[in-house]
Amino acid sequence: MFWKRRIYLDYAAGVTPNPSSPHEEGRYAKKILEDARTTIARLVEVQPDDVVFTSGATESNALAILGHVRALRAAEKKDMHVLYLPSAHASIVENAKLLSMEGVRVDTLPVRDYRVDTEALMKMLTRETALLSMEAVCGETGVVWNTREVRRTLDAAQLAFGSRIVLHIDASQAPLTEKITRAHFSADMLTFDASKVSTVRGIGVLIAHRTIPITPLYAGGGQERGLRSGSEVPELARNFASALAAAALGREKFRASAGREQARLISIITGAVPNVYINEGRTQSPHILNLSFPNRDTDYLVALLDEAGFAVSSRSACETDSQEGSRAVFALTADSERARATLRISWGPGLRPSACTRFAHALKEAIAFIDSSG
Repeated sequence: MFWKRRIYLDYAAGVTPNPSSPHEEGRYAKKILEDARTTIARLVEVQPDDVVFTSGATESNALAILGHVRALRAAEKKDMHVLYLPSAHASIVENAKLLSMEGVRVDTLPVRDYRVDTEALMKMLTRETALLSMEAVCGETGVVWNTREVRRTLDAAQLAFGSRIVLHIDASQAPLTEKITRAHFSADMLTFDASKVSTVRGIGVLIAHRTIPITPLYAGGGQERGLRSGSEVPELARNFASALAAAALGREKFRASAGREQARLISIITGAVPNVYINEGRTQSPHILNLSFPNRDTDYLVALLDEAGFAVSSRSACETDSQEGSRAVFALTADSERARATLRISWGPGLRPSACTRFAHALKEAIAFIDSSG
């Protein structure tokens, strides 16, 4: 055995080693990638082969929705029916609409009392129903949806119709406070995004077993089971897997602390600010709080809080240009005024209790300023 100094002469494959390359550097990159895949599979309680790396939740959702339905249509040559949750992320809603433009019958899931109305859902299901796509936790309101009740409803329909209905769940907002196993959500396909649990963006996963037919969104080198062509980034995958593992380890502690902070915020704000509504469901994620301030300009409120040193938002970052307000809040409340006047507050591990107190007082002052200016 002798030591050798290696010289990297494969810049054309990438400045950092490409995990598809056959040399030692490529094999090392491949090992980092596969170790990350194995870690994520262990956390979600699936097989490593079920883990498909993507660029993030938007791509994972598109691959699940468009890829699955297009694969079924190509193979079965029959009419298809798809349902989606109206409060879900834009990448679910807009891709469902795209299927509608392609001739697929698309409906929104019925919502009642802050839950998917499974009795009404059962009446909507048909032999043509192929896919139901929803989120586990609403990223705007923090509502935790009744995914397992939905799964039981789909199972009953499958027995009646003799056809499979795939349940896809975007669980991007779940890892900090919820279990993330596939069994916990009763899902066939799951979406996760690194940016919700770590400091990196640009990577996510779609969890999908090989028995679920999926057509790739585009062609290329055939990476990721042929479903997502393009060179993988092992360093991002490793960071993502480590962050998911850390979130699972600290989940119960964070749930408890976040719940205390949320309760304290609600108590201070509702006691100090007139005419405020809390947009919440029966089951709520403790680190996301959504408030409505009817007849107030919450975009201006966001700007005032920004000047005071607090980063909050009025709706999902993917829909900040919308003039119609929060689609998620409207789906939850059916109140257009509340939907146009929302404020989303969310935080992660490490937030000090004193910061929440300072925020509550800054919010009170900002609201008072807006009311006095009106």
